[in-house]
Amino acid sequence: MAGEIPDLEALERTGTGKGAARQARRAGMVPGIVFGGDVDPLPINIPFNKLLKMLKAGRFKSTLFNMKVEGHDDVRVICRDVQRHVVKDLPTHVDFMRLRRTTKINLFIPVEVVGEETSPGLKHGGVLTMIRPEVELIVTAGDIPDHVTIDVSEVEIGDSVTISSVKLPEGAKPTIDRDFVIAQISAPSGLASQSDDEEEVAADEVPATEMEAGADE
Repeated sequence: MAGEIPDLEALERTGTGKGAARQARRAGMVPGIVFGGDVDPLPINIPFNKLLKMLKAGRFKSTLFNMKVEGHDDVRVICRDVQRHVVKDLPTHVDFMRLRRTTKINLFIPVEVVGEETSPGLKHGGVLTMIRPEVELIVTAGDIPDHVTIDVSEVEIGDSVTISSVKLPEGAKPTIDRDFVIAQISAPSGLASQSDDEEEVAADEVPATEMEAGADE
């Protein structure tokens, strides 16, 4: 299971309809609703500044939250919609869905690297570049992994590690169908520049040799 599921504190909203929603906004709140899970929908308010900060951090709709509302049991939720002001582009309403253990959701899972100590590419001065420090997977809410692991113990300079080489948790699969790159080991910048120079020199020498050969004939 994922070790750190962030808490999301909200207040139960008294009253429904446009009037209650406008009142919440005037009080610095963003009205919302929590639905699903064979339980009645729960109207909530979330502090505007807190919600805006989380939205700016990114991936709000693909983050699993532990919602805490006073007087109610904690529940795991995921955002399903954020309505915004048509001109100001600021949040005006947010919808959350309660999750069952068997619910399938999309989440970004961190990538952990092993085998760096024995990697031949790194031993020869290669540089490990994480193309995707997180990968988006379809997982079940009751079995969310802390991370996925890539092994670079046999990776050479110029080689890449793709999603097809990663052992994913049972029941998880990537949201992208193609075999995308997660990490790669590239040559050090100095070595790469030297190789480029050698190629340029070689390219310059070939025509001259050919011209000399042609002159001899």
